[in-house]
Amino acid sequence: MSEYDSFCDDFYVNMNLSTEMELPQGRESILHYFEQIRRRFPKMQNFYSREKSEFVLEEEKEAGAYRWVSLESKRVNSGVVNPENYESAIDQHRAVLERVPFDLSISPLDCESLGLMFGFDFAYRGNHNELLTEAIGISPGLESMATAPHTKLLSAEPSIQFALDEDCKTQCRVSFETRTTAYQVRTGEFGEDQLSVYLTIRRYDSLDTKETYADEILRLSAFGRDIVDDYLVPSVLRPLQQAISLR
Repeated sequence: MSEYDSFCDDFYVNMNLSTEMELPQGRESILHYFEQIRRRFPKMQNFYSREKSEFVLEEEKEAGAYRWVSLESKRVNSGVVNPENYESAIDQHRAVLERVPFDLSISPLDCESLGLMFGFDFAYRGNHNELLTEAIGISPGLESMATAPHTKLLSAEPSIQFALDEDCKTQCRVSFETRTTAYQVRTGEFGEDQLSVYLTIRRYDSLDTKETYADEILRLSAFGRDIVDDYLVPSVLRPLQQAISLR
């Protein structure tokens, strides 16, 4: 288990590289790329096509911890669910990005964006929106409306986005996904659904001639790790964990 599993029920780290041009769609190019990934991570054995232009290679999911990679027409994806440790997840993403210039002909010029997403899921049987506002609060300007008599909170998914450099090419976004429906609030019948917390670090625009995708994901990883450890854990993850434990 990773160091973040103690704060949530499921933790995952996903990488997404979006390109300006379409990726190679030939059978040989696609299979060669996935074969190289399988050589690096031999437990990835399940290969299938989700849609006409989306292909997936993944490990078995039964254990609750697994790796996966996928290709879309203009996007390369990589993910690790409940990794053994954070470094092992980043190692996979870096290995994928080391291959894409050679196997998929993705040059530094072709980068639309490169992103790293940290996901934290909390299983909770109840109103996710009420839980979230109890744990992290609500904007003072909206608090009076949310607590007005006879109201039932149906949606509360705050988000914040900020730049991490002067030219705003590297950005961070913190967002939430609650899965409580109006029907559940009306009937009081709640399932044990997942409340999700996402932190995404994304770099936009082409890489310069001295940059590589593999090195850039390490830079984004360092940013993300610091923000999670210094801000997200004490201000969001722990309060959510404590609020659930008290209910």
